[in-house]
Amino acid sequence: MASLASPAPAEPPVTLDDVFAARARIAGSVVRTPTLVSKTLSQFVGATVYLKFENLQFTAAYKERGALNTLLQLSTEQRAKGVIAASAGNHAQGLAYHGIRLGIPVTIVMPRPTPTVKVTQTEGHGATVILEGETFDEAYAHARKLEASNGYTFVHPFDDPRIVAGQGTIALEMLEDAPGIDSFVVPIGGGGLISGIATVAKAQARAIEVIGVQAELYPSMYNRVSGESRPIGGDTLAEGIAVKEPGGLTAQIVQALVDDIVLVSERSLEESVSLLLQIEKTVVEGAGAAGLAALLSHKERFAGRHIGIVLCGGNIDTRLLANVLLRDLARSGRLARLRVRLQDRPGALFGVAKIFHEQAVNIIEIYHQRVFTTLPAKGLITDIECETRDRPHLDRLIEALRAASYEVSLVELA
Repeated sequence: MASLASPAPAEPPVTLDDVFAARARIAGSVVRTPTLVSKTLSQFVGATVYLKFENLQFTAAYKERGALNTLLQLSTEQRAKGVIAASAGNHAQGLAYHGIRLGIPVTIVMPRPTPTVKVTQTEGHGATVILEGETFDEAYAHARKLEASNGYTFVHPFDDPRIVAGQGTIALEMLEDAPGIDSFVVPIGGGGLISGIATVAKAQARAIEVIGVQAELYPSMYNRVSGESRPIGGDTLAEGIAVKEPGGLTAQIVQALVDDIVLVSERSLEESVSLLLQIEKTVVEGAGAAGLAALLSHKERFAGRHIGIVLCGGNIDTRLLANVLLRDLARSGRLARLRVRLQDRPGALFGVAKIFHEQAVNIIEIYHQRVFTTLPAKGLITDIECETRDRPHLDRLIEALRAASYEVSLVELA
């Protein structure tokens, strides 16, 4: 956790009036998403939890707000020449959707390894997609070259006061719908979202705390404002906030207005994605679950508070979502793989299956291993995937197998 305490600049780069002006511009063109209290999650974390469902935007992410606010402030000449951005995610889709809707040509530069589904979705909104470079930095550099050579206007995903003001409209809506909120817990990538929310929160007549959240693998803003040098990089579920270098403008605002930054593990992000689907019946991407992950990881920090968290996006690959859900079932004991040592003779498996039946445990898959094992030639290893009600139910099954003299072990997740 990073404690931030810097005086606000004499002339803030974004003001509450800027956010109100942004709201007036984009009104009617973005979804005024609901802010709803979650009774179950509130009981789970020991605080009153309000959820802002930004995953219900047309492009399933909050990025539309800042993109549209920026587009609407372009000159006639800038609109005619078009805009360009470097993005492989939600900024690309938000900019493409509203740009084409307004008749503004949109070009998006993406790294070559960008998943095909993201390329297709962005092209589906009418944008021209250029694949260039192996990394975001290379795609970004190419976008700036095209900006200079073709006269495009570059729309930054976060480090622009127009973007920040647009994202701040989220806080206006949340405080109108849930005026009792005394803390915002906000994901941080480049810092545009939390900068906008903090601008609104700190302009209120009462004290409202603003806490940022970053994935442990990408503590870029944390490092910048705390002076630490934690390593940055790796495969994170929260790729939407996997930013190696935060913005200069946003870092200034965060340093001045944000109270703390907390870091969350990949496991807590997975658990939060799963909980939101199970409890709220809503799909979020890893970055969208970061706020809840912070509440789960730091319960004592938020106990008794009235907390607003932003479900900032819902664009997650369906196969990845399936993996997250299955891993959560395994960790909770509802899905398990047991490794049982058997003698390779008729009826051996029947005895094991009989115990599963007696314990009311559903067998999903059975795998035999006779060759690649250190057991004697007449022995075999059997892996049995099964479904139980909960961890105690699984424990009772294992006890019953051992009581019947079977050698059994649980294959654990890393």
